Amino acid sequence: MVSDIDSKFLKIFNEKLSFALSFYFFMFTDEYFMKMAFQEAEIAFEKDEVPIGCVVVSNNRVIARAHNLTETLNDVTAHAEMQAITSAANFLGGKYLINCTLYVTLEPCVMCSGALSWSQISKVVIGARDEQRGFINKSLTLHPKTEIVTGIMENECSAIVKEFFKSKR
Repeated sequence: MVSDIDSKFLKIFNEKLSFALSFYFFMFTDEYFMKMAFQEAEIAFEKDEVPIGCVVVSNNRVIARAHNLTETLNDVTAHAEMQAITSAANFLGGKYLINCTLYVTLEPCVMCSGALSWSQISKVVIGARDEQRGFINKSLTLHPKTEIVTGIMENECSAIVKEFFKSKR
């Protein structure tokens, strides 16, 4: 039999636990992780790379972070997404990124969308759209189970790319 003290304790405990859990899940929003991806884009900008960054998240834990390295590595395939996919797969010990989310500051290109599709990633969150080179306007899709979200920190993600190319002209 549960005493009144035990009952009150359990009620208070459950309320505090509920608050803590709601705070925990509130903290880990798409914006929270996109800010981390944006930090990677800023690192790329400082390295004179096209400023695109991304992170891969599994169970609210960042398991990979990357930015473009095409100039540094002299490799056209060294896009942020490709670097992050490889890093996350190595972390997980397998080639599939099921139950993972990739946050990327600019819409992936055709090459990166192909890799994302093959990885069977569960969710892709995109900062800014790339109307010219992005996979969406090319009528391509990712894995059928992949959820796509666009427009997270869109203005900031778009502005850094525009600033980069403006400085090149």
